[in-house]
Amino acid sequence: MKQIELKNVSKIYKAGPVSVKALDDINLEISKGDFVAIIGPSGSGKSTLMDIIGTLTTPTYGSYKFESQEVSRFKENELVTLRREKVGFVFQTFNLISRISALANVELPMVYKRVSSKERKKQALEFLGKVGLKERVSFKPNQLSGGEIQRVAIARALANKPEVILADEPTGNLDSKSGDEVMNILKSLNEDGITIILVTHEKERTAFAKRVVRLKDGKIENEGDSNVF
Repeated sequence: MKQIELKNVSKIYKAGPVSVKALDDINLEISKGDFVAIIGPSGSGKSTLMDIIGTLTTPTYGSYKFESQEVSRFKENELVTLRREKVGFVFQTFNLISRISALANVELPMVYKRVSSKERKKQALEFLGKVGLKERVSFKPNQLSGGEIQRVAIARALANKPEVILADEPTGNLDSKSGDEVMNILKSLNEDGITIILVTHEKERTAFAKRVVRLKDGKIENEGDSNVF
């Protein structure tokens, strides 16, 4: 099933008289249950592409369809609903709230969805268990290692049971052992049927993906099976 489809997508940023084309005529299809790694040098357009897929920004030109629906036609409240109910985000900088526990951080997206307190706690414990942090639920981020913090972030991304997880450099601030743990969790989630889209500059991380898309200067330079990269 075709889940994500970009046709002739370009993104241009303007700063006064200067225009910068971050993406240039991108055509990309991602099927439900796929695991796609997007790689390329700094400035190649990786994060811009991720932002468009996650509806955090809109294309200047072209079409973006999510589950056959043209996203450009969505109103703001519809975009919020799509992000809340269909997409989970994992960032390099974690974006956890430092003053509250791991459990409370994972519960937070469910608060906005008005899930009951009892059910929030039950599900948050389940997700933290899934990423191997059952014994760390009461710890605050500053009491956890970098790898543990990123696993909390993944559990939080799971909170609304997304169909797609967008992971933007999720191992960029981690040592190799912690990075491998995070990648193995993403692989396991993909095996459970969740579509994973990974942005990374670390070539070795592409081995976990089913497909690799290489960007250069805002264009898709090549794509294919992870074994050929």
